[in-house]
Amino acid sequence: MYIIDRFEGDWAIVENKKRKTFNLPLSLIPPEAKEGDVITISVNINTGSTKKLRAKVENMADSIFKD
Repeated sequence: MYIIDRFEGDWAIVENKKRKTFNLPLSLIPPEAKEGDVITISVNINTGSTKKLRAKVENMADSIFKD
């Protein structure tokens, strides 16, 4: 459980269960959210984008460190 404590500029100041606060960019907060709202935070791995990025990095490394 996370509670929106306040808004400061481009940030939402969010409090966790232990009353520790951290900043989240407003772009991650629903536009209708307001101070005191309880929010849910979820983080997911985008496997498709991860595979593409790894392939790109490998190609770059191969072009730099050719035998």
